[in-house]
Amino acid sequence: MEVAASILSRVTERLSLLVVREPAVLIGVAEPIEWIEWQLRTWAPDHLCYFTEKLVDIAYAIEDIIDDLIFKVAVQGRRRGVLEQLVLFIRNLIDQHIIHKKLEGIKVRISSLQRTRVFQGAISIEEIDWLISTHHQNMANTVASPVIEKITALLAQEALYSEVKKRARRIQDEFRFLDGFLKNLESKELDDKGMVWMEELCQVSCSAVDVIGLFINRREQLGRSWIGPLRRVVLAFDSLRSQHKLGMEMDKIKAKLLDISTWRPRDVSKQRQWRVPESTFRVLQQPSQEADIISFDDDVHAMMTRLLSDDKDFCAISIVGIEGIGKTTLAKLVYDHDAIVNHFPYRVWTSASDGPFSSDPLTNIMTELMSQLMGYNQRAPVSWWSEMRQVLKAFLADKRFLIVVDDFIQDHILEEFVTAFLNTLRGSRIILTTRGTTPSYTKARSPPSYLKTMSVHHGLRLRGDDESWALFTHVMKVNIPPELLELRREIVIRCGGLPLAIVRLADVLSQKDANIDEWSSVLQQLDQDQEQVWSKALSKISEDLPLYKQRCLFYFGLFPKDYEIPVRRLIMLWVAEGLVQPEVENEDPEDVAGRCLIELIAEDVVQVTKKKLDGNVKTCRLPYALRQHWLSKAQQATFVQVYAKTRSELSISTGLVRRLVDHLDKEDFSFDHIHGDYSRISTSLRPHYQGVVSFISFDSQEGNKPGEDIGKFLHQCISSSCFLLLRVLDLEHVFRPKLPEALGKLTRLRYLGLRWTFLEMLPSSIRKLQNLQTLDLKHTYISTLPSSIWKMQHLRHLLLSESYRSRFTLQPRVCSLIALQTLWGLFVDEKTLVKGGLDRLVNVRKLGLACRLMPSQQQTMLSQLEAVANWVLKLKHLHTLRLKSDDEENQPWDLDLKPLLAHVNLSSIYLLGRLKNPSIVSEFPRSLSDLTLSGSGQMEDPMLKLDKLPNLKILRLLAKSYTGKLMLCPSGSFPQLRVLKLWKLEQLEEWNVEEGALQALRDLEIRSCIRLKMLPKELLHRSLLELKLTDMPSQFTA
Repeated sequence: MEVAASILSRVTERLSLLVVREPAVLIGVAEPIEWIEWQLRTWAPDHLCYFTEKLVDIAYAIEDIIDDLIFKVAVQGRRRGVLEQLVLFIRNLIDQHIIHKKLEGIKVRISSLQRTRVFQGAISIEEIDWLISTHHQNMANTVASPVIEKITALLAQEALYSEVKKRARRIQDEFRFLDGFLKNLESKELDDKGMVWMEELCQVSCSAVDVIGLFINRREQLGRSWIGPLRRVVLAFDSLRSQHKLGMEMDKIKAKLLDISTWRPRDVSKQRQWRVPESTFRVLQQPSQEADIISFDDDVHAMMTRLLSDDKDFCAISIVGIEGIGKTTLAKLVYDHDAIVNHFPYRVWTSASDGPFSSDPLTNIMTELMSQLMGYNQRAPVSWWSEMRQVLKAFLADKRFLIVVDDFIQDHILEEFVTAFLNTLRGSRIILTTRGTTPSYTKARSPPSYLKTMSVHHGLRLRGDDESWALFTHVMKVNIPPELLELRREIVIRCGGLPLAIVRLADVLSQKDANIDEWSSVLQQLDQDQEQVWSKALSKISEDLPLYKQRCLFYFGLFPKDYEIPVRRLIMLWVAEGLVQPEVENEDPEDVAGRCLIELIAEDVVQVTKKKLDGNVKTCRLPYALRQHWLSKAQQATFVQVYAKTRSELSISTGLVRRLVDHLDKEDFSFDHIHGDYSRISTSLRPHYQGVVSFISFDSQEGNKPGEDIGKFLHQCISSSCFLLLRVLDLEHVFRPKLPEALGKLTRLRYLGLRWTFLEMLPSSIRKLQNLQTLDLKHTYISTLPSSIWKMQHLRHLLLSESYRSRFTLQPRVCSLIALQTLWGLFVDEKTLVKGGLDRLVNVRKLGLACRLMPSQQQTMLSQLEAVANWVLKLKHLHTLRLKSDDEENQPWDLDLKPLLAHVNLSSIYLLGRLKNPSIVSEFPRSLSDLTLSGSGQMEDPMLKLDKLPNLKILRLLAKSYTGKLMLCPSGSFPQLRVLKLWKLEQLEEWNVEEGALQALRDLEIRSCIRLKMLPKELLHRSLLELKLTDMPSQFTA
């Protein structure tokens, strides 16, 4: 880490000198250079331990650019003639463009490091702010830019008719104008009519992208399919037909643009809603420290780490979040902690909003500090501010102190306040609790340099379900009768993870009789009280949330109100619908979507309901009190349709349905269409469903009827020329839907979700879905994929059913799976074409393979495993690797793997099988954070090899992974390890942990280690978050 810090320091200084001494050479690239210099300078030491290798790699790339720029300075200094100067000018323009692209690539690489640390413990708003400042996603990015880029690609096509070019340029010019118009809208709130206009424009944009994309794709596909003398004839004939069709489609798009331009919003701002007078709020007493620390454990740990670090420089930490999130509670927990009391001889707690100078918070704070620190109790006039600052500065110069300023609202005075403490070098700290999700000074384009380096932000998030229940039960201070536990889910959902709402509800219920009737009555009357609790937060959220994030929030309204939405599903759906778009070259839309979700969570708009072991988000939802608000806005914008309540009318209240959702609700107008006897319904489907872009079903009933209903409905719609604009078809958990052969007509489809459907076969027409980006077949009975899969050039994510041996057929002559990033659950046997087939898929980032040995094919299978190992070695972008190798009796078999030290992005490895090269565990990349070994047959202590991985957070040593008797964790080893699971290590007898090892361990599980005698002494007195012992001998002592 010291070497990395030295390299970063050197590169940072070189950048600073370049900015100061050679500003002329930075013309055109100054902004990214200054941004990169800022980020390197403010990169905190605790970040280095996570990303040492990646940061060094980035630093070297930056240094190469610095060398290029310095060389450019030297070349420009030479004297030349006129012609040479002209040539040099042209070359400079080219060089500037190349350098700018490199710098943008470096910005993306730096920003991507932030995403790999999301939810490791508490969310850090410092990271979110940094991430937000580097990306400027807006409606122009998601609506105008995709059309402009797609038309640019169209105009680059050969043999394009002049009339088609003319129509394309007209549409492109319209969207170029809209690009600027949409950027201006970001600072305003649209009224209901404006939101409807925006939704209409989004659909026109999607239609334009799809139409042009289909044309380009067809051209490319025909060009690859035809060879020989007939090729030119076929292409010419098809070009005539397809360009005529494209021209007609573009005429429709142009007409639609002209139509919606007539009612483009002019005055778009409107009064904010959901404001409640201040008098309606009452201050609640904080629950006990014991209660709160249960819910704020990760936050306390993160704050303590920062406060007690060895850094001697002064630091200000802002605790930020919406009102009621627990900022003051967290500050108090930390302030009163024994370790803090012992570390800081001087501690002061003050409030910026209370005191004799409430109109002048700065003087109020300084007066309180002088009173508590120096015993000065007189009321100093405002004019004494300068003198007070000097007196305090002199008094604190050689002291280590902690100052907490609660309710620090006026961020503009922070700069003036902290200057009094800048030169204190004893490791002093200031904690500020600040309303909002980030202090306003961080939003400035160029905040003071010392604020960049000395300020840290800790963001509080909404509590998860388990955390909410823990806080609720502790605040109640009484045992909850078993019969009331059935209300647990409703209680945590209603509170939405907001501590203030949890405390208020517990306060009310603690005064009621503990029976189900009383509690149910309170919950039924809770809505008005919850609206009051959330109203200030919602008002602030509505003010700050940009339009593209609002549309992402609208999507939550498609899910049932209590539904825990899997993050992987939500992100794929956002991408498929085009709600987010890459902002720089080589950026993945999934990364943009993931960043958007992270920001919404950090802004306390979205609640994390479940997290994975590594801390990443698994499921989420909108807080109960916010859901109705955003659903209403989505309906007003026609993003989600408002259904008529009279089923006999079979109508909807406004326009075409764009997003059709089957909630199995008999009151929905679509219920009879999907689940009824359609032959008895006289109305045509076309007026309702011709504009649908997404169809999601939540029919998880057992039996054959759900699949039959969906099959009939899809067939009727497609045969009626409906669903032809469909981008999303999500049938997750619908039992065996009968997909019609006509599915191939849905050529715009990007997402086909069939997870948990137990489907047995795909229709052959799936070969026509050439725009498909995600095909999710996990937990189906599909064993063989059609060969047409190889031709899906836009397919990015292919998820298969590992347990049912899903496999590819032999590869055709042409392989177009160049975009594939996720290949998960693929079955590999002696017939699978790995060499010359799968190993051509070099952009895979997430790979999961199951290899199976048949006794008669042992030598062939060994060759296959070697081919797999060589393929993995080529996957330089690999992030997640899961390899299984077993025999027909499900026993671990040989597993081949090459050294992976060069895979700097690899963070997760799961290996099941006997490692042919046991020493490979010493050659895992330093970026690794999650490792599972099972059946690997290690005879040497793996702990002595794995302790060199500085970022390892999760380690699972499962059955037969280690066959030795002794295991040792040396002093200082595994500094980041939080989760350790030891399962079925049947030979293990003694495990020793030296002092200083496993300092971050929070979750330890030991299962079926039948010879292990006792827990290591070093762990006996650790305050572990959880210790779980399963099937351990009775004499085992812990």
